[in-house]
Amino acid sequence: MTEHVYDAIIVGGGPTGTMLAAELRLHDADVLVLERDPEPTQLVRSLGLHARSLEILDQRGLLDRFLEAGTRYPGIGSFAGIPAPRPVVLDTAHGYTLGLPQPVTDRLLAEHAVASGARLRRGAEVAGFEQDDDGVTVTLVDGERLRTRWLVGCDGGRSLTRRALGIGFPGEAATTEWLLGEAEVTTPAEEIAAVSEEVRKTHRGFGIGPAAEGRYRAVVPAASVSEDRTTPPTLEEFRAQLRAYAGTDFGIHSPRSLTRFTDATRLAERYRVGRVLIAGDAAHVHPPLGGQGLNLGIQDAFNLGWKLAAELSGRAPDGLLDTYFSERHPAAEQVLTVTRAQSELIDPAPGPQAVRRLLTDLIELDDVARFFAEKIAGTGVRYDLGGGHPLVGRRMRDLPLAHGRLYERMRDGRGLLLDPTGTLTVGGWADRVDVVAEPAEGLEAPAVLLRPDGHVAWAGDDPAGLAEALRRWFGRPMA
Repeated sequence: MTEHVYDAIIVGGGPTGTMLAAELRLHDADVLVLERDPEPTQLVRSLGLHARSLEILDQRGLLDRFLEAGTRYPGIGSFAGIPAPRPVVLDTAHGYTLGLPQPVTDRLLAEHAVASGARLRRGAEVAGFEQDDDGVTVTLVDGERLRTRWLVGCDGGRSLTRRALGIGFPGEAATTEWLLGEAEVTTPAEEIAAVSEEVRKTHRGFGIGPAAEGRYRAVVPAASVSEDRTTPPTLEEFRAQLRAYAGTDFGIHSPRSLTRFTDATRLAERYRVGRVLIAGDAAHVHPPLGGQGLNLGIQDAFNLGWKLAAELSGRAPDGLLDTYFSERHPAAEQVLTVTRAQSELIDPAPGPQAVRRLLTDLIELDDVARFFAEKIAGTGVRYDLGGGHPLVGRRMRDLPLAHGRLYERMRDGRGLLLDPTGTLTVGGWADRVDVVAEPAEGLEAPAVLLRPDGHVAWAGDDPAGLAEALRRWFGRPMA
C-alpha cells in the first residue's frame, strides 16, 4: 500500500462520481475517482437534463458547453406521457429540457472533473475496503491497496460499496423489462412516425424517434424479465420485440448501443456508515420514466460535495454531513413515488387507463400541470430547514443583479449573502461566505443567505438570525 492518503476516493466514474469529484476540488480536496470500465461506455441510459440540473451546471459555469452539445426542447417534459395543454411556467430560468445522450453528459462531466484537478483512473475495479477511525483502506482486484480519509460509492444500482456496508435496499423487484437501442433504420421517417403514433395509443411503453447522426432511438417492452440484466440484448432480440409490438422492425441495423432496464424500485435505508457514503444509483434505483435518474444523482453530488469538503477542512458544524441523508433521502423518495405512479399509468389494463384519462382531464388545470412539472424537473424540492421565511429550504433561482447574474457569483462553491440593503455583514465567516450588496431583481426578501448548493438557509433582515444561520451551516467563525 502506498503511503499517500487521499482526502476522498470515489468509486464509480459516472456522472454522480465525476460531479462529486469536481465539487470537492473546488475546496482543494485531494480526490481520486476509480472507474471499473477501461473505456467510457457508449450505452445510452439517459436522454437529457432537467431544469434543476441545468441550474446546477449554470451555477458552476458549465452550462454553455452542455447547451452546445445538446438540443433544447421547450417545456419540462410530461408525466407518464401526458402532455400539459399549454406551457408551464416554473420558478427557474431554465424552463426547458436539454436533450443529451448520457455518453455526452458523462464525457463533459469527466472532463470537468479532470480539469479541476481530480484524478480519474479507468480500469480500476474495487474488490473491497476496510475502515477504521482515521480512514478507509481500499483494495483493488489486482491487489493494489489505497488509503483515503473518506470513501464514496457512486457505483450504480448493484453497488459493491452499499452491499459491503450492509445497508438495506428495500423496495420492489423488477416485474417489467424494456429494451432500449440506438441504431440505423431503413424505413422512411414518415412511416416510422405513423407506426409509432398508432402503437402508442395502446402501448405507452413503446417509442421510436430520431437520435443523433441519422440514427433512431427505440424502446420496447422485453419478452420477460431477464435473470442477468448486465448482459445487453442481442440485435435479433430487439428486432423480435419491435415486430411483436409494431408489426415491423423498421429495418433496424448497425446498433450503436443496446441495453435493458426494468421497473425495479429500491431506496437505501442509510447513505452513510462511518467514513463511507453512497450516492446516485448506489442509493436509489427506479424506472427511467421521466428521465430523473441521472439528474437525481447529479443533485446528490451537489448536495454532498460542499458538506464533505467542510468535514475534510475541519470546519463543518456538528451534524452537517448527516444533513446529506436527511435532505436527499426524502428527495429520492419523492422521485420513487413519481416513477411508481408513472409505471402504473402506462399499463394498458383498463384500470390504470381509467386513472390516466382522469389525470389527463385534471392536468388541464394550471396548478395541477405545474405540480407534475415540478416533480419531473426537480424544481419543487424544498429541504426542511426549520421554520421562518417561505424561501428557506428552497433553491434560489438565478436573479439579475446590478452587475451580472446571481449564479455567476457562486462559481467558487462558497456560501453567499445576497443583501440589497447593504446593512448586513458575515463577520468571521468571510473566509467561507461572500457578500453581494446590490439590487437583485425579483428577490422576495430583504436579504438571503445561500448555501454553496444555492438553497436558502436564512431570509430576512435580523443580524442575530443571520449569525445563527451562519454558525449552523458554516461552523465557527474565525477568531
